[in-house]
Amino acid sequence: MRWHKRLLAAGAVAAVTLSAAACAGGKVRGADESPQPGTSRSAADTTFVYVPNLDVVTDWDPASSYSNEIIAMENIYESLTRYNPQTKKAEPRLATSWTSSPDGKKWTFTLRQGAKFHSGKPVDAAAAKAAIERTIKVGQGAAYIWGAVDKIDAKDATTLEFTLKYPTPLDLIASAGYASYVYDTTAAPGDLNKWFAQGHDAGSGPYTIDSWQKGKETELTLKAFDGYWGGWDGPHYNKIAFRVTPELTTAWQLLQRGEVTFVQRLNAQLFAQAGGTATVQTSQTPSFQNLLTLFNTAAGPLKDVRLRQAVQKAIDYDGLVAALKGAGVAATGLVPEGLLGYNAGQAPKQDLPGAEALLKEAGYGPGGKPLNLTLTYAQGDSDQEVLVTLLTSALDKLNVKLSAKPLQWNTQWDQGKSKDPAKRQDIFVMYWYPDYADAYSWFVNVFRSADPVSFNLSYLKDPAIDKEIDGLPALTATDKTAAESAYADLQNKIIGERAAVAVPYVQNYQRAFSKTVQGYVDNPAYPNVVFVYDLKPGA
Repeated sequence: MRWHKRLLAAGAVAAVTLSAAACAGGKVRGADESPQPGTSRSAADTTFVYVPNLDVVTDWDPASSYSNEIIAMENIYESLTRYNPQTKKAEPRLATSWTSSPDGKKWTFTLRQGAKFHSGKPVDAAAAKAAIERTIKVGQGAAYIWGAVDKIDAKDATTLEFTLKYPTPLDLIASAGYASYVYDTTAAPGDLNKWFAQGHDAGSGPYTIDSWQKGKETELTLKAFDGYWGGWDGPHYNKIAFRVTPELTTAWQLLQRGEVTFVQRLNAQLFAQAGGTATVQTSQTPSFQNLLTLFNTAAGPLKDVRLRQAVQKAIDYDGLVAALKGAGVAATGLVPEGLLGYNAGQAPKQDLPGAEALLKEAGYGPGGKPLNLTLTYAQGDSDQEVLVTLLTSALDKLNVKLSAKPLQWNTQWDQGKSKDPAKRQDIFVMYWYPDYADAYSWFVNVFRSADPVSFNLSYLKDPAIDKEIDGLPALTATDKTAAESAYADLQNKIIGERAAVAVPYVQNYQRAFSKTVQGYVDNPAYPNVVFVYDLKPGA
């Protein structure tokens, strides 16, 4: 599994950008095994045991966190809003309501009364302002989401006003899985950065850090925060444990034995087995995470758009989805279903005669010059390996030799960003998903011109496309119909006319969890997060 923020999304950028201090071993905080006062729970089955397959915590700072720890952070910290995948809108969290001006450049949030931080201090507008301003100043991880903010004013204890430089959907941005957290900037007795790195938190969520033991199998435990604004009446889990289990078969055995509650991913065979196990329930949910096959538009043989279009047509989209056995669904453009900009009914199909005709036109293909292409993909990713196997076979029939290299993310990313264009790959395979529930992330991060290269690994440089991308936030905030049209036009240009990318599939999240869990709903805007407070432990 890949789920560093940008291992999940694009490899593992978090490994590059996060501070070394945040990765250091942390202080173990004292465990309090007793149930929290004011709760109504049975003594049994009050710990929710989540099984990730990689270490949980890379960075404890809510300003810069951009990695695996989202699965814990979303239970410790809260943002102003939370994305609801059923309504496809932001819903109240720390803010109970909000309004925007007609031009989309002024947003006013009314904060929840009675919420407090784990430090005991109130969650008021001044504290929220301080947290967001600190995140902007730190400028790491997903802090770019606040790029439209000109100034923030705490009008009174419950009124938070944002003045923007340009219109943007701030209610959605405030629901982001990263960089949107409201936290107590005064929680530390000394240096806040060091304090976070030691395994402390300054959130307002239902759970607070109980113990953190970097490198241990049970790496992290959280306990209920007695002062949580939502209260603890009725059945709730009063602890969460994160038990790191790299082997899927081991995770499955632990779930069968009732030693763990939730396994975030199983392979196709084990997932099928889980579906027929009496003590286990499963869930399969489309995600906002897709696989991108980026073509080098700037150098090498794929500088010729005909050759890029030929490779697009050579991909066996249906065969790939079938081989994934439920772990992926056909993509219809860059934007997954559920987000503004999704284009239904435009799933690409393999077209080998069409690919051959384009190759022939460019002087290649059967009977023509042999074409040699290089491809890089994520080492150890079995789903990407299926793509590579199928594509290599299809291209071989067309007199095209594909040299595919599995690489660690940092190695792959360094090659893609090489200052020498001759050292870059012809095809770069990576995942992407948005930082908040909006398609803008694909376009601004992956297809807008970037110098130096960051995630624009198709090296597309098109001023007209850049200008249209830059207009997306304002349209989304002020005219959703026009935004839909702009997204459709951009996808036609980027995938069709410029052939900068092929999108083979969108991932499905496949979960297995105890039959005792009641109320679980997967939220694709928060990859792999279980909002444990919302669940009920059953018999």
